[in-house]
Amino acid sequence: MILFFSSVGLLLLGYFIYGAIVDRAFGVDPSRPTPAVTMADGVDYMVMPNWKIFLIQLLNIAGLGPIYGPILGALYGPVALIWIVFGCIFGGAVHDYFSGMLSVRFEGRGVPDIVGQNLGNAFKQLMRVFSIVLLILVGVVFFLGPAELLESLTGIDRNVLIGIIIAYYFLATILPIDKIIGRIYPVFGAVLIFMALGTITMLIIKGYEFFPQKTFENINPEGLPMWPLMFITIACGAVSGFHATQSPMMARCLPNEKYGRSVFYGSMIAEGVIALIWATLAISFFHTPEALNAVLAKGGPGLVVNEVSISLLGKVGGIFAIIGVVVLPITSGDTAFRSARLIVADMLDFSQKEQGKRLVIALPLFAIGFLISLSDFGLIWRYFGWANQTLAAVVLWTAAVYLARIGKAHWIATVPAVFMTAVVVSFIANSPIGFNLSINVATIIGIAVTIVCTVAFFVHVRRLSVPTSGVVGQ
Repeated sequence: MILFFSSVGLLLLGYFIYGAIVDRAFGVDPSRPTPAVTMADGVDYMVMPNWKIFLIQLLNIAGLGPIYGPILGALYGPVALIWIVFGCIFGGAVHDYFSGMLSVRFEGRGVPDIVGQNLGNAFKQLMRVFSIVLLILVGVVFFLGPAELLESLTGIDRNVLIGIIIAYYFLATILPIDKIIGRIYPVFGAVLIFMALGTITMLIIKGYEFFPQKTFENINPEGLPMWPLMFITIACGAVSGFHATQSPMMARCLPNEKYGRSVFYGSMIAEGVIALIWATLAISFFHTPEALNAVLAKGGPGLVVNEVSISLLGKVGGIFAIIGVVVLPITSGDTAFRSARLIVADMLDFSQKEQGKRLVIALPLFAIGFLISLSDFGLIWRYFGWANQTLAAVVLWTAAVYLARIGKAHWIATVPAVFMTAVVVSFIANSPIGFNLSINVATIIGIAVTIVCTVAFFVHVRRLSVPTSGVVGQ
């Protein structure tokens, strides 16, 4: 129990202390008008209250990742909590902050334009394709996952549920942001809070032993390596590139730059707490990694959520808790397709004020998503995990370049960028979905590529070094 509450405490300290350092390095200017004010269009750009933006951002980024990822990561034992805490404070929250605040400084633009401004046109074009593909994958993952969980809960046919979810996604994608997302997300937020706090409270009340395996060694029952797999598995709870695709959506609604830390850095810290709760529940409720693995083999993370929630909260409370878990991916899936629409619109310089023009982009995106959904869910999830963390590395390098060019402490982004580059390169070199090399060879390749990227970073910054007034966002 001490480990859990200490971890939560560190996350909160990270927000107040390290979050302030990041905020200061960026150079927040409360007197500077934000895109929500200067570019208001009544559809995507509009001023919204800070508390509402925070809840929307939290629900946007908190898909299946901070639940399914930590549950799978729990197979490694209590060491999963260490990565969630330090990954979140020094990696994920930094990543989310800069993806949001750079968008605020760059007319609410999406990841491709932000990356291109700092890393060059080639990266911009690459990120356009990469981001759209990732967002469609996210949308697909996040309507298949909830449909399977709801099927197990209600008995309603999976295909019917998928149809209902897709219909909702479509409306949330094309309607003005305040019509659906701005109205129902606060309610979903209350369900999410009940789910998280309720389950962990009952774990304590019912006297479960926290972390029966009192070791930080790798206790994965299948012998899967901690490096680099754990850092890919526990994605959204620690570091997630998907969040960078969501942050610009709220950057278009932020009323003042002074709220950036609470909205972008703070929502990632909140997601880290959710991840801590589910990693703790998975480790403690099932007592051993072998028992947890047996449930996962039988029904995946969805069955884990079902058993934990109903056992701890009773049938009624458990249903509400499971609804909270269903809400998480749905409130990321809808905004994934919405974000994809915005990126395509930015790319084509295509106004989105008229509903007909929104339909022109949205319809093909959903058609592609449906075709992808016919593929194997497990395969989609594995590719999503790698693509997700690769985007995180790129965005962190982007933040590092931006900070270096304006003469600020770029190391707050450079260090996590270096680490995540080593993770994603080693993973794809080692994984069966990649090059299937031995872990030793894969790690050497990962380190070598990371060194090359680091050298390229310093060379790039030196070549592009310009006066502060010449950097976008200053």
